[in-house]
Amino acid sequence: MDRGSVEAWVAAYRHAWSTDDPAEIAALFTEDATYSPFPWPRDRRPWTGREEIVAKWVSHGDSKVGWRFEHTILAVEGDTAVIEGWTEYDRGEGAPWEEAFANIWVVRFASDGRARTFAEWWVQKPTD
Repeated sequence: MDRGSVEAWVAAYRHAWSTDDPAEIAALFTEDATYSPFPWPRDRRPWTGREEIVAKWVSHGDSKVGWRFEHTILAVEGDTAVIEGWTEYDRGEGAPWEEAFANIWVVRFASDGRARTFAEWWVQKPTD
C-alpha cells in the first residue's frame, strides 16, 4: 500500500459511513476481515467476517446522525497504515457537534487494497 491507496480507501470508508450502504461497506473488507471498533479488545471480540462487519456497521446507523471527520495518515509501512482521526457528532441532544472523539486506526490491507484487519482506539473529548 502507498499513501494514495490508503487515502482512496479512507475516502471510500467515509462515503460508506455516510450512507450505511451494505454493498459499499462490504467493498472495503475481505471476506474474512476483522473489525475492532473498541479500544478494549480483551473485553469485546472484534466483528469477524465481512457479513458481521456489514450487519454491525448498519445497526449503528451513523448515516442517520450528523457527523464530521478529519484525518491524517500518520504512517504506511508495507500492508499496514496508521490513521489519526477526529470525529464530531451532532446527535440532536443539545448543542451541535457536542460529542467529539480522537481516533487512531490501524488498518492492515490485503493485496487487492481491501482491509483484512481494522482496529480502532478512541477517546471521547471531555465535556467540561
